[in-house]
Amino acid sequence: MKGLAVRAGSGWPALWTWTKKLAPWALALLVLALLSRHIGSVDWPAVWQALRQQRALDLWLTGALALVSYALFASYDLVGRQQTRHGVGVPRTLGIAAVCYAFNLNFGSLVGALALKLRLYGRAGLKPAVVVQVITLSIVTNWLGYLLLAGLLLLLAPPPMPPRIELSELALRAIGIAMLLVVTAYAVLCLHRRGRPFRWRGRRVAPPRAGVAAWQLAVSSANWLLMGLIVWLLLQQVLPYTAVLAVLLVAAVAGVATHVPAGLGVLEAVFVACLGSELPAATLLAALVTYRAVYYLAPLVLASAGYALDEAAARRTPAAAKSRAPRDFHH
Repeated sequence: MKGLAVRAGSGWPALWTWTKKLAPWALALLVLALLSRHIGSVDWPAVWQALRQQRALDLWLTGALALVSYALFASYDLVGRQQTRHGVGVPRTLGIAAVCYAFNLNFGSLVGALALKLRLYGRAGLKPAVVVQVITLSIVTNWLGYLLLAGLLLLLAPPPMPPRIELSELALRAIGIAMLLVVTAYAVLCLHRRGRPFRWRGRRVAPPRAGVAAWQLAVSSANWLLMGLIVWLLLQQVLPYTAVLAVLLVAAVAGVATHVPAGLGVLEAVFVACLGSELPAATLLAALVTYRAVYYLAPLVLASAGYALDEAAARRTPAAAKSRAPRDFHH
């Protein structure tokens, strides 16, 4: 029986070897399939018509703001770099994060936030466990800023809600207070622990220091504010900025809850439901189509080119790739 067990387990190394060889090709095929499907699902005449209706200055301005927003989001991964002390340089860390963000927005977190990051960071020399820490800290950073802004808006300026959602202003303010309490608890934890790890559910958790936590809140809040500003500019500033930002935050949660890639249809439905009484649906949809073109599709083109170049470079230099095999870092 013992010999049988040894022979049965002897196939696992070979299986793992083949898996490592085939996984990159499978991921590349998945990305190509998703790209072709995404391109086919876009209503390009509507996109072109919406773009033509926008002023050139607004398009250039929103395009520049989108680049700044991507840079801010990419900087979330610097928190993971600081916490894990991995050896990937800052420029490459930002590049990987920006490429993955574009794929995350258009195809969902399993592709952008997980599969591609594991692939690209792994090629840079990081072990999967370290990459998972980086991903986790990036997610925490993103939602910290969300909770801070959403909590303040719900507490101080509750947004217009669709008629079907029967929530009083008191209930909205209570939700806002709860969100702010979560942010406060995180800040107090980081301030109290000062980077010292603790055990939670059998795992060792090392919260960032207070300065890093403050930076997480600042950069994430700035990113969400920029996203709201882009939509507000595309709506020709005819509505209060806080109202547009609040609806965008609601749409973000709705997109996550429905698991629809790129939030297709969800973003538009939330805006029309919340702001349809303030603006014609055609005006809202035209602005949102332009927003998708500027914030989703254009960065996806650049990210796809970057990812393709990285894959091609890795194929041309297999020896260099082997020299960058996963290394141990202090974390």
